[in-house]
Amino acid sequence: MPDPEQQELDELWAHYKATGDERARDGLILHYSPLVKFVAGRVGSGLPRNVDQSDLVSSGTLGLIDAVDKFEPERGFKFETYAVNRIKGAILDELRKLDWVPRSVRARTKEIQRTMADLEHKYQRTPSEDEVADAMDISTDTLRDHLGEIAKLGFVALDELLKPGEKESGSMSEMIADPSATDPSGNFEREETRYALADSINRLPDRERLVLTLYYYEGLTLAEIGSVLNVTESRICQIHAKAVISLRNRFIEPAYR
Repeated sequence: MPDPEQQELDELWAHYKATGDERARDGLILHYSPLVKFVAGRVGSGLPRNVDQSDLVSSGTLGLIDAVDKFEPERGFKFETYAVNRIKGAILDELRKLDWVPRSVRARTKEIQRTMADLEHKYQRTPSEDEVADAMDISTDTLRDHLGEIAKLGFVALDELLKPGEKESGSMSEMIADPSATDPSGNFEREETRYALADSINRLPDRERLVLTLYYYEGLTLAEIGSVLNVTESRICQIHAKAVISLRNRFIEPAYR
């Protein structure tokens, strides 16, 4: 039996796309507005206090409006996935303008990324924390502190640190959550993306792979994952940060392969 609410929503989409009616447009924006607060909350998690959450919501709303205007229902893609990417993009644009990430954190992130890439090329596998720390001439505890500092900035913020200002490759966290989301242009491209990402994830160490699986695919919170693995939430943040850096090197950055 068809869902009456979904049927009404489908009719609203059809009416707006056929007529451009402003009331239908406003109705769609209102219906999907909770997405903005959800995305702004995830992006804003861990950001400095000087970053106003309301500014992120305002920017995200512009992304939602853009998504409603440009979405093509007849292509068969899920609007929520499309909208979340637009909303994230608009919020990241706002964050870039604010230049909110401390320079020391940017430099440290790049150093860790480059070191991991060099070690992976050398060993043909994901390096351990001990190996990365040794190559950087720091202790493993210090490396974990650095990873924790990076993780506190938020998971979507990590994407921006790893590839600042560039949008064409898509967010790493978006790619993990939905490999087809960044470029829903064709079945072949989607399948190639899915296979390549799955291969990259499968080559991660067991614990890193498990953290990504539980967070992105099973929907567990960081605290819940910590309980499953019997470690602290902050430790899960460190593991996640290292895993995403490794995936960025393998999957997004051809120069590091």
